[in-house]
Amino acid sequence: MTSGKRIVIVGGGVGGLFLANALIAQGIETELYEQASAFSEIGAGVYLTPNSIRQLERVGLGPAVQEFGALVGEHSRYYRFDGAEIAPVQVTDPSGWNATYGMHRADLIEFLRRALPPEMLHTGHRATSLEQTADGARVGFENGTVAEGDIVVAADGIHSKLRPIVHPESAPVFSGTAVYRGLVPRELLGDWRPDVWQMWLGPGKHFLAFPVRRGELINFVGFVPAHGVMRESWTAPGDPDELREEFAGWDPRIAELLSHVTTTFRWALYDRDPIPVWTDGRLTLLGDAAHPMLPHLGQGANQSIEDGMALALLLGASDQAELPAALQVYESLRRPRVSEVQLGARRNGMRYDSMDGDLDRRDAEIRSHAEFRRALYGFDVVQQVTEALKPTG
Repeated sequence: MTSGKRIVIVGGGVGGLFLANALIAQGIETELYEQASAFSEIGAGVYLTPNSIRQLERVGLGPAVQEFGALVGEHSRYYRFDGAEIAPVQVTDPSGWNATYGMHRADLIEFLRRALPPEMLHTGHRATSLEQTADGARVGFENGTVAEGDIVVAADGIHSKLRPIVHPESAPVFSGTAVYRGLVPRELLGDWRPDVWQMWLGPGKHFLAFPVRRGELINFVGFVPAHGVMRESWTAPGDPDELREEFAGWDPRIAELLSHVTTTFRWALYDRDPIPVWTDGRLTLLGDAAHPMLPHLGQGANQSIEDGMALALLLGASDQAELPAALQVYESLRRPRVSEVQLGARRNGMRYDSMDGDLDRRDAEIRSHAEFRRALYGFDVVQQVTEALKPTG
């Protein structure tokens, strides 16, 4: 039985699909519209941490995480570029719960999608307009379709078509960093462990590798200085030989991994400054549409999942007349935390690349940063929403 409320989600990435699952769990009628012609993702790794895993478990997706993910264990390490150990990697929350997984993005999209009723998912719909009335909102799409709901959630990424309605001044910020990424079958890598997250840090660049798809594949990401401003694209081809040259002379383990690379992609890293408002009437933003961030804390997908759980709980606890007010509560709870993570990701990228030149201080900061990660992973957005919903007075 549904609640009588109707939510329209624009965008079928991780944030939009998780929100749909969380809304269905609340008994709320939901329709999701994705501009692509199919729900698919090119090969890339996603790092899922305890703060989002507990939300996936709450909507019944814990078994899927274990089926498709690669549990990251205690042997994970930070290294200097030559292989000298810096520090262990924090993989647990403050209670010691290890729920940290490498995930192929295509697998994550697939199990989020397959958990939903097929009839509520609509591909090939590019949003072009939004109209609001006292009772609801209408989204217009390029193909002529119009979707009506009590609330519209824009979960359509860093280039969101609906964000300008909420905050037109937001603009992409180029980080100055380019990224090579790709996948290597672990079976080609000898004794490479299937359960370790490893990062090597050098002057001006760093290299990350972690397992996905049950440890069958190793996802690698090489962060290097960009030469001039680059267009943001996840599908631009990279040159494997140029990638190998970027990390020549580093730890031999990197050379071994890169010797097996025949295909790589290269893209520019962009984020946006935190914006002061996420909501306009019956429209609100979620995930990268609200807070695109650099990957240096591994929190992009995790914060989108937190957004989805908070919003679903608040909408589920509100009657129809209260839904616009629930959006304001959602924003007040989520915006401060996500702004901290956005800016923290920028700072951590500077730390990784040793931009001040003091490697000993950099290494000490990496070791002390474990405390921040424990707090980040220990946060439970459900507890925060529960507190916010308690009667006052």
